[in-house]
Amino acid sequence: MRRASEGTTGMPTITLPPRCDRAAAEALLPEMVAALGSGALHIDARDCTQIGQVMLQLLVSARRTGDGAVIEPSQALRETARQLGLEAELFDAQVFGGSAA
Repeated sequence: MRRASEGTTGMPTITLPPRCDRAAAEALLPEMVAALGSGALHIDARDCTQIGQVMLQLLVSARRTGDGAVIEPSQALRETARQLGLEAELFDAQVFGGSAA
């Protein structure tokens, strides 16, 4: 897991590890809280191959907090979100095939 840094989006970026379990969520929480305090957050989840419930809850919370978060998902995260009905909650419309209005 990489620390929050200024990414190409101009927003602070947090990169998720391949295995996003409870331990990863607990380690990420302080960084995410700090980064969200400075505006919108970019979450790079392209390497995520496993995602647990606690991390999903953390991602939903990040999207709803302050200026929110933009999540760049892996195929595994996209599929898990689809199966759980969380696509609209977690991703911008362009990520899951919709169109931005």
